[in-house]
Amino acid sequence: MNLIKKKTVDLLLDYMSKDPIKHLPKMIDLAETLDRKNMHAAQIAMFRKTIINPDSIWSTFVQKLFDEVDIRCIKKLSECFFINGTLDNTEREVIKEKYDINIPWTILMDPTSACNLECIGCWAAQYGAKNNLSFETLDRIITEGKALDIRFYIYSGGEPLVRKADLIKLAEKHQDCYFFAFTNGTLVDDDFCKDLLRVANFTLAFSIEGDGEATDMRRGEGVYQQVIDGMKLMRSYRLPFGYSTCYHSKNTYEVGGDAFIDEMIGLGCRFAWNFTYMPVGVDAVPDLLATSDQRKWMHDRMRVIRDTKPVFAMDFWNDGEYTEGCIAGGRRYFHINAAGDVEPCAFVHYSNLNINEVSLLEALQSPIFKAYKECQPFNDNHMRPCPVLDNPEAIEKMVSASGAHSTDMMAPEPVESLTAKTHDVAQKWGETSDPIWEKHVAEKESLQKKVSGK
Repeated sequence: MNLIKKKTVDLLLDYMSKDPIKHLPKMIDLAETLDRKNMHAAQIAMFRKTIINPDSIWSTFVQKLFDEVDIRCIKKLSECFFINGTLDNTEREVIKEKYDINIPWTILMDPTSACNLECIGCWAAQYGAKNNLSFETLDRIITEGKALDIRFYIYSGGEPLVRKADLIKLAEKHQDCYFFAFTNGTLVDDDFCKDLLRVANFTLAFSIEGDGEATDMRRGEGVYQQVIDGMKLMRSYRLPFGYSTCYHSKNTYEVGGDAFIDEMIGLGCRFAWNFTYMPVGVDAVPDLLATSDQRKWMHDRMRVIRDTKPVFAMDFWNDGEYTEGCIAGGRRYFHINAAGDVEPCAFVHYSNLNINEVSLLEALQSPIFKAYKECQPFNDNHMRPCPVLDNPEAIEKMVSASGAHSTDMMAPEPVESLTAKTHDVAQKWGETSDPIWEKHVAEKESLQKKVSGK
């Protein structure tokens, strides 16, 4: 990492911490200076327009962040996201073109299949503790990833904190990266919080399903209180953290409602990752799939939340309009399970390669990844990004064409069995979302004409 840039950012963040809203423009000025090729000009302009506005909810977000989070954690986040790129963009493009591949922004990995809970609808609950990615393998993936300028690594499972000692060692070794784990929260304790504060480049999203009744229904009796206790403990250490939730037919209106979100913000959550239920595995419960009306409601709610709540909220199925479709298959991310199988998505358990047998660069050349690259986006309506939930014919085609095999650890699932559970919801969501998308496109085109004066 460029030490001069790091020192500059450190000084500016110290300066900002005394009055972040007043001094934030200097940080944005620095971002523009570092962005010499204007690769992020649009995003920087958006930050300048929204965050500096004293009436914006994002001003409140920034103020709370500096008031309540240790400056070491903010510095490390800034380092990893703003100044840690080592490859020139042209060199990265050369690699992508040479191998005809995508190079993702992040890699999702399962350090272990072990978990101390058995959540309804979670495939990991059935896998047991037999599969683990060794420390050496995880370290190699990260090292090879940095050579491709991949600096963000996410852990899922299983329960990743079963391996928390190894994960802390990796964060300590790779200080030029940022790490993130989805956790059930039951293994967060004082010693772990002290380690998180020490390394400063590792944060958590606590999985929660709504109130105590909803969470304990899916995750087990007493888990909700353990999640809340874990959040309170992390907040006492001035650590950044957030929550993740899976919305389904039984809890959508609760987890998207004001009361729940305000509670999470009050507990100290800085971000929210919203997933929708996916019927993966032979024991999946299709009745838990969100209805079209529920998904539309969540789509609309996310836009309200971003304008009114001081929390960075994402919804990976309803944000396709911002990402121009599906982000999986190496386009923005991909998944490596605890057995080492290289999968296009955490919810697409089909693979051609195993990371224990290939390099990361070879993994990115997987036939199913190339099939994703050729087919993305799967729909011109970016409100329908997913090849499983929204375009099931797409995942059937890609699995067949690539010769990928099922990686389900309990019972291999033919792709036709998976999509049989989603064809109906895909059709209904298409009927709901297509008119909305067509209106959105028409309004955008009209605005562009006005701006251009035509």
